Parts: sequence; structure tokens; C-alpha cells
Amino acid sequence: MQSASKDVTWNANGVPICSRFDDPYFSLENGLEETRYVFLHGNRLPERFCDGFHICELGFGTGLNFLATVLAWRASGVSGVLHFTSFEAFPLSAQQISKALAAFPELNELATCFTGNWRPKGGHFQVCQDVNLCVVVGDALSNIVNWPGKADAWYLDGFSPAKNPDLWSDELLAQVAEHTVVEGTFATYTAAGAVRRSLKKAGFDVTRTKGFGHKRHMTTGFLID
Repeated sequence: MQSASKDVTWNANGVPICSRFDDPYFSLENGLEETRYVFLHGNRLPERFCDGFHICELGFGTGLNFLATVLAWRASGVSGVLHFTSFEAFPLSAQQISKALAAFPELNELATCFTGNWRPKGGHFQVCQDVNLCVVVGDALSNIVNWPGKADAWYLDGFSPAKNPDLWSDELLAQVAEHTVVEGTFATYTAAGAVRRSLKKAGFDVTRTKGFGHKRHMTTGFLID
């Protein structure tokens, strides 16, 4: 049995909380709908899906964003392969991921398949035949610097910038831009001014837009040629 991360607690509604950063892994309102609104809609997905489309993510967490994306990919009817690369410093165990995802019955089939193959040390996973997942475990900045790929879309989903500033540093967001195709997009739940300024400095066209649920704003953008 995989050892459980000691950094996770659970609130009264069963939402996992990262005690290291005192922040929930997903929205206290509806995590799945938040993912669809912020990361899929925010990156103009599934409209942009095509064979070979590559999504990258900062903060794999419970895998909720990934599994919601797989559902959207399947529903889109696009033929070919979807690539998904996620950078995660503190991976959860399969048991913790399974407990967290149990809140979303729509994901049950995919979640069962995924957690049955999950390894907290990361690596390559094939959850279904046309989706390739790679989870890179460790320090995000050093791992992205050495990553050879470029993303068509980024999910910037680290814990709150006020609580986990390393995942929103100028240096890291500059590497995000360096590893994005021209006119590739990003989306994030935060609208913190420092984050928006860093993304602009890195070369993105940045837009503050309406946030999910009670959040007033979020941020989206694309890499300028």
C-alpha cells in the first residue's frame, strides 16, 4: 500500500486540504465545475482540441483537472492522441486521490482506472488508449527548465500565490512562456496582480476575467508572437 501524504487533512465536506500551504486542493463549492470553467473554458477547450494537442499543468494534486480533461476529450470526438504533462512537488497516494475524487460520481470509471495505475513517484501513465499522461515529480522550476516540450495550453493550478509563492515566481512563469507554442494559452484561478505582471513580463497577453463561483476574477491569456 502506498504511504499517505502527511500534508493532507479533510474538511467536514470531504474536501482535501493541504496542511503544508493551508489551502484546499479544489473549490469548496464544486471542484469539477471549477475545473471546467477555469481550465477548460479558460483555455478555449474543447474547441481547440486536435491530434497531438499538449496540455501542461503546474500542480497535479488529486488529478481532478486531468480527469475532467479526459472526459472533455472523449466527448469532443476528436481522433488522435492527447498529451498531458503535469509538474507536482508533493504527490498524493492513490488512496488519497481516490477519496478526493469520490465526490465526483461522473469521474468514477476514469478515477478507478487511473488510481489503479498511479505511482506517487510519477512517470508515464496511459489511462486510456488515446491519452498520454506524464507526471514529473519534484521542484517545478528545475524540472521545467529541463523539459524538452512545448505546450499548447497551460493549467496554472498551484496553491495560492500568497501561500506558495515559489510556484508563481518570475523565473518559473518565464519558463512557462519558454515552453509554450506561439499563441498557446494559459488559464488560472488567481487574479493576483503580481501574477498577472509576471505573466505579462514573460511574454503573455493577459486578461482578467470573471472568476468561478464566489471568486470575482481569474486570469487567462496567450503567448504573443
